[in-house]
Amino acid sequence: MIEIKNKQIMIDGEPKIIMCGEIHYYRLDPSEWQDRIDKLKDAGCNAVASYVPWLAHEEVEGEVDLYGKTRPELDLAGFIDLCADNDLYFFLRPGPFIMAEMKNEGIPYWVIEKHPEIVPITWDGKKTLAKTLDYMAPNFLKETKKWYQAVLELTVPRLQPNGGNIIGIQLDNEVGMLSWVSNCPDLTDHVLRNFAGWLKERYDEATLQERYPFQLDHSEACFTAIRSPKEQYAAELHIDLGYYMRNRFANYIAALREYAQAFGVKDVPFVVNIHGTGGGRGFTYPIGISQLYESYTQDPGYLSGSDIYFGDLNMESFQDLYLINGFMDAVHNPDQPLTSVEFNCGDGNFGNNFSGRLDPSASDFKARMCIAQGNRLINYYLLTGGRNYRLSEKRDDGNDRIASTGERHGFAAPISPEGELNYTYPRMARSIQTIMAVSDKLAVMEEERDDVAFAFIPDYYMTEACYPDSVKVRDIHQNLGANRSTAAWENMARAMLLAGYRYGSVDIQNKSLDALETPVLAIPSARYMAAHVQDKLVDYLNNGGGLLLYGELPAYDMEGNPCDLLANALEVQPTGIRQAGPAYDLSMYADGWAKDRAELRVHKAQVFDIADQAEPLFRVYGTDEVCGFDTKAGKGRAIVIAAPYTCDIDFFKTAIEKLGAKASLTNDSKYHGVFMTSTATKEGERFIHLLNLDGFDKEMHVYEEGVPLFDGRKLELQAKEGVMLPVDMVFGDVEISYSTAEIMKVADDAIRFRLTQSEDVIAIKTDREIAASDDYTARQEGDVTCLYSKKHAKVDDRLVVKFQ
Repeated sequence: MIEIKNKQIMIDGEPKIIMCGEIHYYRLDPSEWQDRIDKLKDAGCNAVASYVPWLAHEEVEGEVDLYGKTRPELDLAGFIDLCADNDLYFFLRPGPFIMAEMKNEGIPYWVIEKHPEIVPITWDGKKTLAKTLDYMAPNFLKETKKWYQAVLELTVPRLQPNGGNIIGIQLDNEVGMLSWVSNCPDLTDHVLRNFAGWLKERYDEATLQERYPFQLDHSEACFTAIRSPKEQYAAELHIDLGYYMRNRFANYIAALREYAQAFGVKDVPFVVNIHGTGGGRGFTYPIGISQLYESYTQDPGYLSGSDIYFGDLNMESFQDLYLINGFMDAVHNPDQPLTSVEFNCGDGNFGNNFSGRLDPSASDFKARMCIAQGNRLINYYLLTGGRNYRLSEKRDDGNDRIASTGERHGFAAPISPEGELNYTYPRMARSIQTIMAVSDKLAVMEEERDDVAFAFIPDYYMTEACYPDSVKVRDIHQNLGANRSTAAWENMARAMLLAGYRYGSVDIQNKSLDALETPVLAIPSARYMAAHVQDKLVDYLNNGGGLLLYGELPAYDMEGNPCDLLANALEVQPTGIRQAGPAYDLSMYADGWAKDRAELRVHKAQVFDIADQAEPLFRVYGTDEVCGFDTKAGKGRAIVIAAPYTCDIDFFKTAIEKLGAKASLTNDSKYHGVFMTSTATKEGERFIHLLNLDGFDKEMHVYEEGVPLFDGRKLELQAKEGVMLPVDMVFGDVEISYSTAEIMKVADDAIRFRLTQSEDVIAIKTDREIAASDDYTARQEGDVTCLYSKKHAKVDDRLVVKFQ
């Protein structure tokens, strides 16, 4: 039985870390399956994941092949059973949409040809540009239900609670993504009939008449007014359409779950994966969260899974991943853990032309950060490449194959289509093995946090659709996009991490905001903010909260109506926006307690008239207008930076300390570029997680509350290396007080370590005798035995400590 509780994945009552590798069985000859599974196991994984492509298994209507009768690579039953024979769990991803570069995103041609009405039309009545369908169209659901029945007839007996190895089922794939990236919301007659009914349930008649100057019925005139909105009501329509689509996606996911349960699925989680990373960054990823959080929080039994498509995790992007995990956690129900169901790995050679060349640290760093933040399942996508066979029926589409990538698929995977290992495999495998060596500890650990959180407002990311002719909506979306991420992430969020702050996130739109639970809140703020969110921030300040606001102080609600509740509470008046131009190098200079910092050129600045009680922190050069200030509000305090102030680590550290939060975990490295956090069990067992994001070695002491850890020993953090160092870790009758070496394997009579220093130290408490070795010197220091390695980690990083 699989249970989701206390942010853990429990299998038969035992908390587990699941490390999957995606193997597309249908892109490999069955004779190759065992080889790829062997390589997955060698990497340390304990599970296999795969899509189940409807397009391939039912190319002809009514002729479903899940046992390899028409093509041997379609033997889904045989593949799942082979994974079970290898003691591997299985994560089933049956669609109906799977993407994976498949034709029609994995939907059979006959479904679309048989039911043309399920192909959406969009803005101005045009045909959608995306290969998507109306999810809730009755005929699409009818065909999907039959597909689920066929797949689940095979897989239900293989569910873990039924004695098999299937531990989870993904419902569809990246729901809403295709419509978003093409700006083509589904606006079929069927959708708009439901939308009109939804609006009538949401608003009373008078409010509807005020919002929409047309009759909301099932007429063509109504549908045209929605598909081609007038500027008068375009902003209101975009808000309502966004809320409606969230609800519609949730209903679709619920329908798929209902089918699965009707066909016998029980006691395993249902997974909804979230799309949105792009260009190696995470700025747009929360759009996916915004679209889908109602889908995976609507009932118990759901897991959300991230799609992590960063390249290297480095100084440019590391805060993106940290924030993504935080935002997902912010909207979760209390029991839901983090997972990542498309965790990009490999060398980045997606174009098959050597244009991608990721560092070997890429998947290692991302896995370490995700695990430290509480991810309980990671699915490496794509672990192995394969081949796209030709469809039995020619489509005259250029290649007649099942996918668009040509004959070979998965060029960037750590395991090539031919089964060869590329240069990224060893480092990926090492990190998986490190995680799995202590998975019982990590499965119950939670990240330790400081007294500051990063605010998340889902509606700031409800920008997936914008009517092309609406200037008002475009202006709102552009302002949201400029303030919700980018500079706020690049400057404030990054500086906070480099200063040592370990921060979670708070959904300040939908959940309570308590100044006692969240003493300090960092918030990227746009010119637009809903009245109830502004009200919540005012209450937070009145109750003693500390607010660090970066971006613009809101002056409007989310529909563009004047709303300055927060500004009034701060007793300030926004007076305009100053912008740089071809002949105007807009610059800001520091004042007040921030004084003596260098003048900085910026591209914009919001300026204010402030009350006497407020202390100016930044001003516009030449006009002396205030564009940043520190002020009291109620029992609380607010620091506002209304310009894209740079990543000044000392400034943000000072600001957050003045608001009431201090970083507990710090280091004294001469250079920044070190990511640090810590995790702990309820019993106090801990890991200190460190990543050196730069390509050169660093030396440092690590401090907690100003007290040096590791007995004050200086750590050497190698270039592009990460470490997970144990503190007060117990294995039976052996306690590791601390170690500068990583644990790689734990047995009854020995622990294997990976050395990380020129001289590692492993401090152990135990009543057992520690075997002597030529590899280390043992010294008794009180009740602790300190083992000093005689091997330099760069020469030989393997050390085994045996117990007698």
